[in-house]
Amino acid sequence: MKKILAASLIIAFALTGCNTFKGVGKDVSKAGEAVTDTAEKTSEEIRKN
Repeated sequence: MKKILAASLIIAFALTGCNTFKGVGKDVSKAGEAVTDTAEKTSEEIRKN
């Protein structure tokens, strides 16, 4: 699970890229959303099984 979260963060940062401090905030927010989405999907999969 930790590997999935780490990979999500890396992908989010790589895809968005930032040039300013405002951009960093947006990137962090998007990374948080990606982690949340991954966690929710994982939780749903666990409940199905």
